[in-house]
Amino acid sequence: MSESVVVHDGIDESKRRWIAITCVAGAGAGVATAVPFVSTFAPSERAKAAGASVEVDISDLKLGEKKTVEWRGQPVWIVRRTPEMIASLSKDTAELADPDSKRNPDAQTPPYARNEHRSRKPELLVVVGICTHLGCSPGDKFTAGAQPSLPADWPGGWLCPCHGSTFDLAGRVFKNKPAPDNLRVPPYMFAPGNDHKLIIGEDETTKA
Repeated sequence: MSESVVVHDGIDESKRRWIAITCVAGAGAGVATAVPFVSTFAPSERAKAAGASVEVDISDLKLGEKKTVEWRGQPVWIVRRTPEMIASLSKDTAELADPDSKRNPDAQTPPYARNEHRSRKPELLVVVGICTHLGCSPGDKFTAGAQPSLPADWPGGWLCPCHGSTFDLAGRVFKNKPAPDNLRVPPYMFAPGNDHKLIIGEDETTKA
């Protein structure tokens, strides 16, 4: 299934071009993976203000699916990982450049995501969908196993089409790749009393 993209009126021309590029990359990724995913790219009115947080309803996000939202002009991926995806995170640590997210943690990984699954909850991953090498947008390669441009023991994750950097299903970069860091985990939190709504761009630190 390819990603669907919803663009609201009022987005400037540069963002439209960026979105079009993302669509092309997403379409190719959809052909390469058998795991279904869902994407929306519809910033709220609040997000139109520079630096504003974005509220995201994830109640419709099923296991194995991905939703994309815009925050500060960047794509943020939200993935509801299956039990199999979560289990894979402990199997590839020897192949990762920074499995414990110790490299550049203040910029890349908030304290609550400095764990194996890099998230507040094991099943829910939230990362900025931009490669830490030159800013390309990696494509979904959720299906495990051998496939073009990937190793035979591929655990599932993302492949950057620009220079071949690969990331696992926690957004951790593999060794000997151009990308210097793991995918960034943005500030985020669950809305008070509502585990079905995420607030991207806010956490306990930013609210203090």
